[in-house]
Amino acid sequence: MQYIDHGELETGTGPLDDVATWMLENLHRPLTLAEIGRQAALSTRTLNRRFHAATGFTPLHWLRVQRVVMAQSLLEQTDLPIDHVAERVGFGSALTLRQHFARQLGTTPQAYRAAFGMT
Repeated sequence: MQYIDHGELETGTGPLDDVATWMLENLHRPLTLAEIGRQAALSTRTLNRRFHAATGFTPLHWLRVQRVVMAQSLLEQTDLPIDHVAERVGFGSALTLRQHFARQLGTTPQAYRAAFGMT
């Protein structure tokens, strides 16, 4: 598997730490940029600028990366069906999970589970 930059926030980034934690706690929900901005008490433009400066990603891109990371963990540690994994991480459908998984990892959720899942 190739290395993925998870866009980690550095400790002490203040409001961005809080909003990133909130985003991770709400991965299962269909979050919008406006909702994330409200949570951070920032305009969407300011949020995008500050988040990108801190992580190298826009908030929505970072969210997609984190959803794939969580899907990887679920595929490794559970035998949940792919569609349930997709719902748990906020992609909504197995098709959407497969698309993002392929884009970020160059493989499918099924192939990933076969290589790294529980045996």
